[in-house]
Amino acid sequence: MRSMKSFLGLVAAVMVLSVPMAADAQQKVKREKFGADKRSALIKDELRTIKTSNQNFKWKMVLPWTKGLLFYDMAVHFAETVKLASGGRLDIKVYSAGELVGAMEIFDAVSKGSAEVGHDWPGYWKGKNENFISFGSVPYGLDTEGYNIWLYERGGLEQMQELYAKFGLYVLPGGNAGQEMGFFSNKKAKSMADFKGLRTRTWGWYADIINIYGGSNTPLPGGEVYMALERGVIDAAEFSSPAANWPMGFDEVTKYVISPGAHQPSCQFSFFFNKKAWDSLPPDLKWIVDTAAKETQLWSWAWQENLNIEAIKMFKQKVEFVQMGDDAVTEFAKITKKYLEEVKAKHPEVKKTLDSQEQLKKDFANWRTVRMGLVPWPLDDFINGKRTQ
Repeated sequence: MRSMKSFLGLVAAVMVLSVPMAADAQQKVKREKFGADKRSALIKDELRTIKTSNQNFKWKMVLPWTKGLLFYDMAVHFAETVKLASGGRLDIKVYSAGELVGAMEIFDAVSKGSAEVGHDWPGYWKGKNENFISFGSVPYGLDTEGYNIWLYERGGLEQMQELYAKFGLYVLPGGNAGQEMGFFSNKKAKSMADFKGLRTRTWGWYADIINIYGGSNTPLPGGEVYMALERGVIDAAEFSSPAANWPMGFDEVTKYVISPGAHQPSCQFSFFFNKKAWDSLPPDLKWIVDTAAKETQLWSWAWQENLNIEAIKMFKQKVEFVQMGDDAVTEFAKITKKYLEEVKAKHPEVKKTLDSQEQLKKDFANWRTVRMGLVPWPLDDFINGKRTQ
């Protein structure tokens, strides 16, 4: 009997002790919801008051592209989406380069109000502010995945809007063409020594970097590149992604493609609006434009990457793809880092933007490491040992 009482007492004590322990355990594993849509908290009032407007707008969009380029199609896609989603209340007519203004005059035309919208690769406006290049592509910089994270979640878009606002403009991301090809060339180049004296065509910061390591760069407009290669005025030129390059015909006048396209790991575009025109839109149309720009950002990348599949097949029938050696790729990266540090020292805005992009790369590194650089190669290739890109 005594042993039974002892046993029951022990059980009771264990039960008393276990209750707070269980409660503590539950307390430790309980967590708050991870992540939140920041926009929801910002637009609650607008959701209650927003109405469908009855105003109609007819706008002009000017481009630096001709109708044969895929970038022209990006702009048309956006304009059509806006018209469809607004039920025709906002009708944007697209004008290719030269139809209303010259290719390099579109920025000023929109800033002054001669047209309401423009489509660009931001790096074209380097002469107005050095930081424009940061939002187009940076040598050894963000890829398309990185640009999307940085623009939409890391404050990149806010920095972009601050820059365009200085010129009376409002801006939204406007499509991405992914990584670009390297140089179409008549000289085979795999090492740093091979690049000495190479006469090239490229734009942005890579043009300066080319000159630093002994090349000679001429930033020709896209329409002049074919003839310059054909006549031997330049030895090598880069323009864009495989699908965008195919209509340019560079493979007809060159023998090699030098890869990788480290100068542009991603090619980011934008839609920029005259600020007064943007402010004149009612809230519902602003949301439609914003959403159409995001849809174009998503669609353009998927569309062009799918086209790249066939473009690369066709290029490989005509030119030899040459990969730079690892030493050359590393040396290019070192030169790029030194050059960008000098640019940041001269331009505080560039420093702020590039530092925030580099911080994303550092923060993302842990997850990239865990992902092990895994690439979805065909399964048989993976089984046979092909792993990273």
